[in-house]
Amino acid sequence: MQNEPFFQRDGIYYVPQSSSRGPWNPQSLHGRVIAGLLGHALEDAFGDPGFVPARLTVDMYKLPGFDPIEIKTALVREGGRIKVAEAEFISGGVSMARASCQFLRITEAPAGEVYGPGNWDVPLPEDIPAPDPGTGPMGRMWATRPIQGGFGQPGKVRQVWMSEVREIVGGAPLTPFQRVAIACDFVSPFAHASSEGLSYINSDVTLYLQRLPVGEWIGFEKTDHQATLGVAVGECRLYDREGPIGLAACAALGQRRPPPKP
Repeated sequence: MQNEPFFQRDGIYYVPQSSSRGPWNPQSLHGRVIAGLLGHALEDAFGDPGFVPARLTVDMYKLPGFDPIEIKTALVREGGRIKVAEAEFISGGVSMARASCQFLRITEAPAGEVYGPGNWDVPLPEDIPAPDPGTGPMGRMWATRPIQGGFGQPGKVRQVWMSEVREIVGGAPLTPFQRVAIACDFVSPFAHASSEGLSYINSDVTLYLQRLPVGEWIGFEKTDHQATLGVAVGECRLYDREGPIGLAACAALGQRRPPPKP
């Protein structure tokens, strides 16, 4: 990748680059790079080709600035079929986010059929014209191929393909898990954007995977948004070019001063 990475490694620290800037405050990081860096660290420390990182939960309880970041990881439990690990995101000496990841061993599928929604019926990314440069959400932070609906557009269906265009850490090519870990925070704006723009900031994100994605493109399909008195939950089903891979969900708080429309 030729684009500036979100972080550069400097000893034990990860140094945020300008590309990691978020939408709510020009001096703070984007939530997606927090989730991506925690996922990167957890996979680097505890990843195993015999296991699927089936659940990644990230709690974001303070908005980090551009101070160097330290990630502390710990193995909570390791068994024959499950591993549970944690990671803490420390910026300027202050804990600002925490993640837990559950790794499940790959085994044979049980007999029998269980109902599921199946694959979505949409064009592949290469069959969709690319939007004009800089016109998508957050400009060129990622590549998109809009399918149906979009930010604040009427109608219940919102579908889009997304592809990462930057490394999380400079010099470390994206793995399939890191690619979807940094993308999963997109569930919040995609589920919560309204006709007035994006007025919710998510305080967490949870990614569930039944398998790792194939290829560079992750498909998002909005499946739910609920909100009462400024507290919201949202969900998207996730796909790759071969079919469904899992889902992403988040909780969010209403913002008193929403940013400009994406």
